[in-house]
Amino acid sequence: MITRLVEDEARALAAGGGLPAFVYDLGALRDHTADVRAALASAGAPEIFYAAKANPDAPILRTLAPHVDGIEVASGGELAHVREVLPDARLAFGGPGKTDRELRQALDLDVERVHVESPYELQRLAEIAHGSGREVDVLLRVNLAGDRRGVALAMSGPFGMDPDLIDACTGILSSAPQVRLRGVHAHLASGLDAPAMVAQAAEILAWGRAWLDRTGHDGPREFNLGGGMAVDYGDPANRFDWKRYGEDVAALARPGETLRIEPGRAVSVYAGWYVTDVLDVKKAHGQWYAVLRGGTMHIRTPVTKQHDHPFVVLPAGAAGPAVADEPVTLVGQLCTPKDVFAREIPTNRIAVGDLVAFAMSGAYAWNISHHDFLMHPKPTFRYLDE
Repeated sequence: MITRLVEDEARALAAGGGLPAFVYDLGALRDHTADVRAALASAGAPEIFYAAKANPDAPILRTLAPHVDGIEVASGGELAHVREVLPDARLAFGGPGKTDRELRQALDLDVERVHVESPYELQRLAEIAHGSGREVDVLLRVNLAGDRRGVALAMSGPFGMDPDLIDACTGILSSAPQVRLRGVHAHLASGLDAPAMVAQAAEILAWGRAWLDRTGHDGPREFNLGGGMAVDYGDPANRFDWKRYGEDVAALARPGETLRIEPGRAVSVYAGWYVTDVLDVKKAHGQWYAVLRGGTMHIRTPVTKQHDHPFVVLPAGAAGPAVADEPVTLVGQLCTPKDVFAREIPTNRIAVGDLVAFAMSGAYAWNISHHDFLMHPKPTFRYLDE
């Protein structure tokens, strides 16, 4: 449900010509993240590194910082941005295709862990570390095959190394004392519920422990279990069971091990709303359409996920065209039939001038969208904190 704080801001923005807009409830974000932290409070539960790719806005990062252990970044741009916003944050740097410049940047900006994606990347990092006289701590990213049927997104191809390929890293590490192996990273799939995430964690730990044993790695070990906690756009109230996950994963941990996770969407998605207004209501080929200001160039999530984005209609008492008690398809202003927010949704009434607030817009929304297509005005941004 939309909060009164967000609804009041939406109506104020509409009155002032400030739509479309992204409106973030930082108090709700703080409460949710504190709940996640509390659920993972048992001994052996994993550390939380927020995946900045989900939403790297500075107010979001600052709100999250007291409730997470660090931030995961996946490019030099994210790295520079997060280090500027949170100068003292613990950072992990992952993602395929790191350039030499980015690897140098990771050393210069004191990244705590580099997640290495290939033997070639490890070799380049070793040469850069040697040339700079710096030491660097790494996790090797493995991509286990496994059964990923039914997941929202399986991470394959360029992400990490096959188990056979990762063995090629041992020789590089043995000749590069300035590169310190701390453990294993694996982000295998997204859209998993708590039991599936726990099963995946057990799979990663079983493989990682055996591989580290085989290589003779001694001392403390780290296992980054990735992110991918399920988010249900069809039922926003159906949230990931953090308490069950925390307890069950903690039971898998062994003394001397540090477990870590990298949630992004499941942390910030609920705090954001994309708010706009209705420009036209019309019937075409037997189907009712509401044409909204803005479009999926602002919030590409419905197209990317191929879902009906959850929304609420905020009546404005307008006297323009309207439709009642009919299914309505909500579209934007782009010149493409793919510019659809939601299809044939039963709606009590929607009229020109009404406001539409799309929930679950706090992650992978503005920051993944094709902003300049058709050169419509950019949205405004509001960060609310009572």
